[in-house]
Amino acid sequence: MKCEKIIFSREKLLKVIKKLKKQKKKIVFTNGCYDILHIGHIKFLKKAKEYGDILLVAINSDSSVKKIKGDKRPIVPQKERAEVLCALEFVDLITVFYEPDPYNIIKDIKPDVLIKGGDWPLQKIIGADIVKKAGGMVKNIKYIKGNSTTEIINKVLKSYS
Repeated sequence: MKCEKIIFSREKLLKVIKKLKKQKKKIVFTNGCYDILHIGHIKFLKKAKEYGDILLVAINSDSSVKKIKGDKRPIVPQKERAEVLCALEFVDLITVFYEPDPYNIIKDIKPDVLIKGGDWPLQKIIGADIVKKAGGMVKNIKYIKGNSTTEIINKVLKSYS
């Protein structure tokens, strides 16, 4: 199956990234919870891939999501979230990070491009300092209103309560 070939632990990911950089591949990095995959995620990830050769998606671990979103999240466990992302043809690499934010993994990888959604102002994107210092680009992609996991959860709760 494809997933074993693209979902990596941090240690293995660093080896893969090193090899890709030697091949002069342009690495695009983004991160998020990706709890319930929706059209906003799909459009964002598809657009992110346009900025390089390899799209690496780092997902928050279950414990990290709980800290950010509260005890009722994530809805979908990290292993399943990674497998769902694996099914997307434009996602090349996936890893899970356990820290509260992706700063350390960005520091380890030093991607060529760091991308977040438009709801993140450029000056607030975590790891932007690292990427810029290494000569890379930091970008935000336009946020599509009405396409968030929280909004989907609230709609379901309202419709079925």
